[in-house]
Amino acid sequence: MEYFKTLKPVFAISHHRTPFRCILPRYCSNLANTSVTSRERRATAEKLKSRVYSGPSFQDFIKGVSVKRPDAADGEYSDEHTYLSEDWYAGKSRKVYFETYGCQMNVNDTQIAWSILQKKGFQRTHHLNEADVVLLITCSIREKAEQTIWNRLKQLTDMKKKRLKTHTPMKIGILGCMAERLKRQLLEREKLVDVLAGPDAYRDLPRLLTVADGGQQACNVLLSLEETYADIMPVHHSPQALSAFVSIMRGCDNMCSYCIVPFTRGRERSRPVSSILEEVRMLSDQGVKEVTLLGQNVNSYRDTSEEQFCGTDLTQLSRGFETIYRAKRGGLRFSDLLDQVSQINPDMRIRFTSPHPKDFPDEVLHLIAERKNICQQIHLPAQSGSSKILKAMRRGYTREAYLDLVMNIKRIIPEVSLSSDFISGFCGETEDDHLQTLSLIREVGYNVGFLFAYSMRKKTQAYHRFEDDVPAEVKQRRLQECITVFREEAANVNNTLIGSAQLVLVEGESKRSAKDLCGRTDGNMKVIFPKEDVAVQAAESITAPVNAGDYVLVEIRSASSQSLRGRALCHSSLRGKGMHDDTLPGPSLIDSRRQVSDLSMIETCP
Repeated sequence: MEYFKTLKPVFAISHHRTPFRCILPRYCSNLANTSVTSRERRATAEKLKSRVYSGPSFQDFIKGVSVKRPDAADGEYSDEHTYLSEDWYAGKSRKVYFETYGCQMNVNDTQIAWSILQKKGFQRTHHLNEADVVLLITCSIREKAEQTIWNRLKQLTDMKKKRLKTHTPMKIGILGCMAERLKRQLLEREKLVDVLAGPDAYRDLPRLLTVADGGQQACNVLLSLEETYADIMPVHHSPQALSAFVSIMRGCDNMCSYCIVPFTRGRERSRPVSSILEEVRMLSDQGVKEVTLLGQNVNSYRDTSEEQFCGTDLTQLSRGFETIYRAKRGGLRFSDLLDQVSQINPDMRIRFTSPHPKDFPDEVLHLIAERKNICQQIHLPAQSGSSKILKAMRRGYTREAYLDLVMNIKRIIPEVSLSSDFISGFCGETEDDHLQTLSLIREVGYNVGFLFAYSMRKKTQAYHRFEDDVPAEVKQRRLQECITVFREEAANVNNTLIGSAQLVLVEGESKRSAKDLCGRTDGNMKVIFPKEDVAVQAAESITAPVNAGDYVLVEIRSASSQSLRGRALCHSSLRGKGMHDDTLPGPSLIDSRRQVSDLSMIETCP
């Protein structure tokens, strides 16, 4: 630091913008009483720059760091070693245990986090009692989800205290949305957490865990405008799985008044097309039969990663819809991505979730209708059937515009299966508003419903501008009525499929009976049928057993609001006859967000 003190006068600058007059007497005393020419001033300035450049750098003050000075021949400066060695961040075979809560995006985040830690030498365990590090990937979309995490943290803390001193001390980390939203409470409340990492900070996990090993709490919840983890290949939990989720974008710009997602996951940014295609090809090579493209607002995808993608065309919206943000220009759009992904493997089904109704221009709908391996199932979150409530929610459309979109979808894709999200009891919702929601459900005829009672979240516009004025018991009553109507409509749709033949992707044995097999239709509806050998092809006598991953045609013989039952006719494929020519679309399993398990729920910002 003594060297720094001698340099202090060199950096002194006059308020009158004549810096060299202040320092010339010290370094050029022979010029003190003579006139100084412009050439001499420039020469003096060059000497000064040379002295500053040749002074100490930051590395000179870091103990043990070797520094290579620039040579005349090199002209470039380079470090022989980084600031901290790779060994400092090494996992040293410590075992990591993951628990994933909430949305499918969180499942994908788990795969990304594990990919990062695995490369640093950590090992993964599926047994909690073996874990040296326990990481919870969390959800903040509802208050109940957060309370589940608080309860789990107390259990883990008790386990941590009882751990034998001969073992490596257990570290507990919170990842994802809850880490960003409740960072202060998580760090201070009973000291339950050692590590906090927000959705955009997973690359920093090795460093955070190293800091925690030193006995300190470590936190990084900074949100990014650029992070997509495009260069990180997620480690899928089961390489032999038949289906997989591929994240194509992160964050959301819609700013619906009820939604916390833009505040916990940041602004919208899309992963480059090349990175997505590479992952889908890898999954196809592994035998995956169904890929779901994933994002908070998946169909607003816009890749501007390369200069040739950055045109001037405005983003096209569904007719009658608008956004709160300025129209975006250029980039490869969702239809471009969907087109390229669907061409990788004609026998691999392509789905996507969760979309926003505003981002369904006709080009997307026509592509879905044309490609046999793009499932003719569209998730169309409505949230409410009342234009007044939709305006308060900042959804960007009216009830009438939404119904016009439904009609347009059914015109272009006659066999489409529709699903939706609804919120019961939003701020200011009257009984008439609720009845309008029920009538919308009946008019559209969805096959899947994700329904839940409104939960006020801090930071949202609703929290600052509205009052949560619908009593809890009223919310629950309205929710139950919505669920009842959804089930009735699903049963009606399913009954129309009796006698039809549906192409089913077999998932394996039914959970209720080893004598039955279970699979899903193009419309994502569960179909149960007896386990028996069937014809290799239609109208052939040669038979073969049916295994997980096979496509079979199943004749539907009975239906309920939640599933179909039938009998397998023959083996088939997506390219085989009968996929779209001889069958009707199938509705999917009707359910409520209040009733499905956390791991199957999709956190939406639709």
